[in-house]
Formats: sequence, C-alpha cells, structure tokens
Amino acid sequence: MPIAKTSSTIRPPRPARAIVGLGIALVLLASAGAVPARQADCRQRLLEQLGWRFVPSAGAAVEIAAGSPCDRASLAEATAAGDLVVRVPERFDAAAMERLGDELLHHPATSCAYGFALGAATRRAVDRLVANPGFRFTSVQTGWIGFGAGGAAHDGWKPIATFGRGYQPSGSNSRAIEAFYSGHVRGECGLGRQVAQYATQAELYGNEGFDNAFDADEIVIGTFNRLRSTRSILLGSSAGEFTRDGRAEAASRQGRQAFMGLPGFIFHVFARSKLDDLNNQAENFVVYDVSAQAAAALREHEGFEFYNERNQQMWSLARTIQARKPRRYFERLLYEKDPALRAQQSAATLATLARIDALLDDPFYRGFEVYVHRQGVKPVGFHIARLLDRNPRTPFRIELALHNVHNALYERHVAYRLRTCAAQSTRAPQLR
Repeated sequence: MPIAKTSSTIRPPRPARAIVGLGIALVLLASAGAVPARQADCRQRLLEQLGWRFVPSAGAAVEIAAGSPCDRASLAEATAAGDLVVRVPERFDAAAMERLGDELLHHPATSCAYGFALGAATRRAVDRLVANPGFRFTSVQTGWIGFGAGGAAHDGWKPIATFGRGYQPSGSNSRAIEAFYSGHVRGECGLGRQVAQYATQAELYGNEGFDNAFDADEIVIGTFNRLRSTRSILLGSSAGEFTRDGRAEAASRQGRQAFMGLPGFIFHVFARSKLDDLNNQAENFVVYDVSAQAAAALREHEGFEFYNERNQQMWSLARTIQARKPRRYFERLLYEKDPALRAQQSAATLATLARIDALLDDPFYRGFEVYVHRQGVKPVGFHIARLLDRNPRTPFRIELALHNVHNALYERHVAYRLRTCAAQSTRAPQLR
C-alpha cells in the first residue's frame, strides 16, 4: 500500500469525567518537542524508537504527517525530510492516546519505519555470514546440511529429520545462529536464505530477546518441505498469514524500505531437461539493499515482470553469440567488463554485447542488491550474467517468495517489545 503524501486528521473524543476525575491525563511538554507521558506509554515509546515524533499541538485534532519514509535511505534521512510526525492536541487523554498508538502501529508508514530497523539487522546478519569462510556451499557430504568436526551437536543443533534434512537448536537459539557466523557448515543457497532470515531476527531482537521470543522448534533449518511440517517461523505453523507478492507489485508501489530483508529466488523458466548445471537451477536470496534509482525503476515498471521479460531478451541475445566461450564468459564480459576478453571478440559479438549492456544498464540490475550463499552480496545484474554461463539453455525469472515479514513477524516483534516494556514498567520503582 502506498503512503499518502498528505496529512490525515483524527478528532479526539471528549474526555470522560471519570477519567478526568481520577487525574489520568497525558502531560504535554512542548519544550521537549515531544509528547512524553508522566508514566511513559509503551506504545508511544515503541513508536518513537521506530522513528515517529510526537509534537504537541494547539489544534483540535490529531494530524498524522506520515510523509514518504519508504522512499528514504535511512531513518535519519526520513527525519530530516519531516516524515513520521504526529501532532497531538494538548487536551488528549490517556485512553485516546492508547487508541492513537494502536492505529499508528498498523499505519503503512510504520511498516516503512520498521523497514529501517529490519534492513539494518539484515545487513548486520548478512555481513557476518559473508565474513565466515567456514560457511561453505554444498560439496560431497552425507546430508543436505553438513556440519563440521563434532557434528551438529558441537554447533548447537540437533537433527529432526534423516540425511541432514532438518535441524533445530539443541540449546539457545542465539548459540545455534553463532555456528553460521563462526563455525564450519556446508549447505546450498536455500539454507543460506533460511539462516539469513533467522539471523536477521537475532540481530533485530538481540541474543537474549531472540532466545526469549522464539521457541527452539520455531527455528528450523532444512529442506523447504521439512520446514512446512514444523513450527518454523518462516514456513511452518508459526509463520501465520503469508504475503503473496511474487512479482513485487505491492512492494514496488510502497518503496525501497518495503523490500528490506524479503526472501526471493531467481529460477529457471524452461523445463528441468534444459538445465546444464543442476546446482544452479535456482538462487535463493534475501534483499540486502535497494538504491533510490532501483526503487524508482521498480515503481515505474510496477514490479519484477518488466525485468523478467528483459531477462528473456538478454538470454535470446546471448544465444546468438557463436564465439568460443571460456569459463565465466558472460560474467566477465557483462559484469566485470573484462577489457582483455572484450578485445578478443568479433565486431558482431561486440554489437550483441552492447545491446545486452544497454538492457543491464537499468538501475534495477545495478542497485537491487541481494545476498545469495555463497556468492555474497551482489546486484541482480551479476546473477543474470552468471546464469547465462551456468545454464545457457534457459532464461531465468526473479520473484519474491511467500513471506510474513510485514505481518506475523512484525506483529510478534511489536508484541514482544510491548511485553518487555510493560514488565520493565512494573519492576520500576514508583515515584511518590
């Protein structure tokens, strides 16, 4: 859902006499430029942590100036642009403030504000996964996931399925994730996507919060079919309702922050019989970052489908090149722009490469960055060029996977933060 550019207003209800008689009122401190309460409301505190600013107003109605936070690079940029501002009348009681808090927690702009935190957590998690040379891609191993010396138990996991097809933490959730940050584990890109998603939650909550907020049997790694039969927060019974936006039409309308941390895949279009490299029949990813230009291009073209058609055009052009193709031919020519290899090409080949270059020059291919295990963080254009080498007999598509990032996982995060705030408020000494 796109963010409205204009302010919205809410008329506050008339304060009830009983509430006024009990002295339960929100005290507004204009000099602080915010609306702190005598006993800080946990909803307001959480909203402020996400980036909302509550400003006292002499007006008669609440004004929500959401702005366009999904289009910003950071929360600091959104703040500087005047996004995420709420002007609250001075005569606004605690009950009305609570209702306002509930509304804002489900406001589209809050989803964007959450995207700042989620994106930062995703990048922290992915950077740590990429930095671990011990997290390797599948080679010869006895199961779908292969742990190092000492096996799964040494790294904090226990099997729940045969042949390495399913594991859950044997102790704390955070210790199990640490195995992928610093241990020795082998697996393919589907495992990389799962671990990146779980590690993002660990970075978002912090280790203690991650251990307390999720049961061990909700943190499951393995084949995607195995996850569906568990309580996995990604695909199992704890996942809740899924967002179905495979072509990224909704995310593209909303803006760049709506993509942060989302899972997806690049997969072959033609039948399996057209594959030359089964290990590269698909690439599972999580979105690492999206440039302003890439987001604008996606919004203009209403999602991925425009680019899937371009992928097929590039594949058709690549098929016409009859030159001898050394290892990583298209990756070197189209992504690395290898001058020595280009100098060896015929005039006809160079003309075809120029047409492919022009298609790849779109901001989407250069500024939509994804994490794929074990390729690391690369723009989508890299993967399209690479797959022309690996599986030249089929074009590839990009889609978002089913996900619950902005519904079930967001709701769980909010509920946990509110519970934690309430518990801290209960333990805090009361002023007399």
